[in-house]
Amino acid sequence: MFKPLFLSLAALCSMAGCSSESPSKWQLVWEEEFNGPLDTTTWSKIPRGKPEWAQKMSDNPLCYDLRDGNLILRAIPNSDTTDSAAFLTGGLYTKGKRAFHGGRLEVRARLQGAQGAWPAIWLKPFEEEKYPWPTGGEIDIMEHLNHDTIVYQTVHSYYTHNLGHKQNPPQGGTAPIQPEEYNTYAVEMYPDSVVFFVNDRRTFSYPRLTEGPKEQFPFDRPYYLLIDMQLGGSWVGAIDPKQVPVDMEVEWVRYYQAKP
Repeated sequence: MFKPLFLSLAALCSMAGCSSESPSKWQLVWEEEFNGPLDTTTWSKIPRGKPEWAQKMSDNPLCYDLRDGNLILRAIPNSDTTDSAAFLTGGLYTKGKRAFHGGRLEVRARLQGAQGAWPAIWLKPFEEEKYPWPTGGEIDIMEHLNHDTIVYQTVHSYYTHNLGHKQNPPQGGTAPIQPEEYNTYAVEMYPDSVVFFVNDRRTFSYPRLTEGPKEQFPFDRPYYLLIDMQLGGSWVGAIDPKQVPVDMEVEWVRYYQAKP
C-alpha cells in the first residue's frame, strides 16, 4: 500500500453524487460474525513479509482474540529478544480460501487510535501469482492513521502507480468517522466502477474510463480480503511505544450479491 493523492469528501460528492444508501438491492450470501472459534476454512493469519505494512505481522496468539462477538487484532511490544521486530501486529486474510468477485462487501469495525497505528481493510487479487502487484489492482476499503477523524479509501493499479495517473480519474478520497465508535466500511464492485461507502453513505467512486487503456481498470476480478492492525511506516509515521498495545475490533463481515 502506497500513499496516494486524494480529493476531499465534498469535492468527491460533487463529482459522484453522494447520497445515503442501503444494501436493499442486495441479498446476503455470506457473513462472519466472530461468535465462535475462528473459521480456519475462511481465515488465515497474515505472515510477516517484506512490504512495509507486513514487516511486523505475527502469528503470536497475544495479537489475536475473540471477545463478545468481536475479532480483536492487536499491535503489541515484542518481548522475544530473538526477533528483530520491536513490535508485533495481528492480521487475517482469506487468501487461497474465499474470493469476492463483484457485489458488496461490508466490514464493521472500531479503531483504537495511537501514534503509528495504521489499521486497514483491503482487497488483493485472488490469483495473486498471476497478477503481481500492482497489475491486478488493489482496493483499499479503509485505512486509518494515528488519531485521525477521517479514513482513506483508495484504488491502486499499474495505471495509477507505474503510469502515474492518480487524478484521471482521482484514485481515492477521504471520509469522516467517529474514530472511537463502530463504523461500517463498504465497497461495491461492478464491471465499470468501484464504489465506496462509510456508514451506508456513498463517499467515492472510481470509474472505468470509456476510452482508457486496459491497465486503467483491472478491478473486475476475484479478490481476497485482508483485515490487519498495521503499525508504523513512512506514511503513518513513527510509533509511540507509550501508546502500544493498540487494538482493532471487528464486529462482522458481510458479503452481498445482487438480487435476481
